[in-house]
Amino acid sequence: MPPRIDFSVRALEGDGERVLPRRLPPRRAAAIRETGRIVLAIGPVIAVVLASFQGERWTERIIAVVVASTIWALSMAIGHSLGGSALTALGPRVAPARGVLIAVVISAAASAWLPDANLSPKTIWLLALTVFVAGACWETFALRKITPAVRLLLVGKLSEASTLLQDVRHGRGGGYEVIGVVAGAHLPEDQDPRAPWLGHVFQLDRVIAEHKPDLVVLTGHDEPGATFSRLLDAAQAGFRVVQLTEFYEYAFGRVPIENLPHDWFMSVLHLYQRHYSRAVKRALDLVGTSLLLLLTFPLFPLLALFVLQTEGPVILRQVRLGEHGKLFTIYKFRTMRADAEASGTAVWAADHDPRLTKAGGVMRRLRLDELPQLWNVICGDMSLVGPRPERPEFLSALEHVPFWTRRHLIKPGLTGWAQVRQGYAASADETATKLSYDFWYLRHRSLTVDLAILMRTVLVVLQGDRSARRSTAPVAAKVADSRD
Repeated sequence: MPPRIDFSVRALEGDGERVLPRRLPPRRAAAIRETGRIVLAIGPVIAVVLASFQGERWTERIIAVVVASTIWALSMAIGHSLGGSALTALGPRVAPARGVLIAVVISAAASAWLPDANLSPKTIWLLALTVFVAGACWETFALRKITPAVRLLLVGKLSEASTLLQDVRHGRGGGYEVIGVVAGAHLPEDQDPRAPWLGHVFQLDRVIAEHKPDLVVLTGHDEPGATFSRLLDAAQAGFRVVQLTEFYEYAFGRVPIENLPHDWFMSVLHLYQRHYSRAVKRALDLVGTSLLLLLTFPLFPLLALFVLQTEGPVILRQVRLGEHGKLFTIYKFRTMRADAEASGTAVWAADHDPRLTKAGGVMRRLRLDELPQLWNVICGDMSLVGPRPERPEFLSALEHVPFWTRRHLIKPGLTGWAQVRQGYAASADETATKLSYDFWYLRHRSLTVDLAILMRTVLVVLQGDRSARRSTAPVAAKVADSRD
């Protein structure tokens, strides 16, 4: 039996409490979600195949509809069944995209072996676009309006979960509800109204039986033996257990570095860590870079003319830190005045930097200034996806950020998970937040993750960089991103 869900989901907003819209019971929500997936996979297939069919006999039409519907329904089911923590963090559109890719490959094979199915390339790609848009919209709607909120029970030190509570309070924990905290043998002094104290560790089995949590989040505790014993005693309640760091990876797509233990990095080298072949990643870099050069090469002369409107070189060369701290030269279109660093000292870039030229500001918003770095990718100094390379001059200013140099375990990238989620950083807290996204990528990197990040980068480029308007951390000491 699945755990009971409290449908009156509450969250804090400002200093008051707001009641979120009621959601459906778990079984009914799951049935509606699966039914919607099937309908939105088969419905467009039937409509597109019948509309594009040229034959006159109904038997041929029925064969085409049955074959296409079977392929797309099974492919979408496979795409959703292959989910994991990485796909959850990437967002609800990734699973439909993977299902569509599988369906396109199978449909292309079926068109050769089953000519009566009438699956022409035009029909297949029209189906891909239609099914993906319908599936992505449905998954987003279901996540927001149908799927019940996951009830979280915090066990351990509440102080170590302060960031989680803040994220939930400010609406970044959509789909999750903190129902309370179970602390040690003594009443905690750091009680928080967003997470009411529900009992001691020795009362954990009673608390679980009474409040029916879906997920128990361990936030650090002084009595691990007693905690695990009580959790095993209450295992029949049907909940799941996760460490705070792993929950952040699953729910938010980042790794909180405030209390990150050193042994977390062992997970990157663990025997069960998913292997991402360097050959596969290199092949993606070369194929993706070739396609990007074909698409964007006509822009190079035009961008060069814009840069020449102000005095200075067209291409800017800077030394950056690469994989394992190796120095290499990066190339980019100049976006600032020639005297931007006239003193000879490296200067942090900032939001609305006055040193930017008019053309440079537009190029930075659209990230067109990074196009010459495709050469760095071809040379092997960079990858298409990875942490952004930093200037060695700023290394001393960033050493206070915990584990900052560990981002050099992999190649830097033209784009990355931190760039599409956080954008530019303008404070020490935001720099730490970007690092937390880099660590998530370090642990979960794969071909699927890289493709998803590249697709999100395309959206960022089309919309323009809006990182200055989506700051997620309070402003502390100014430490701007050294992207320029």
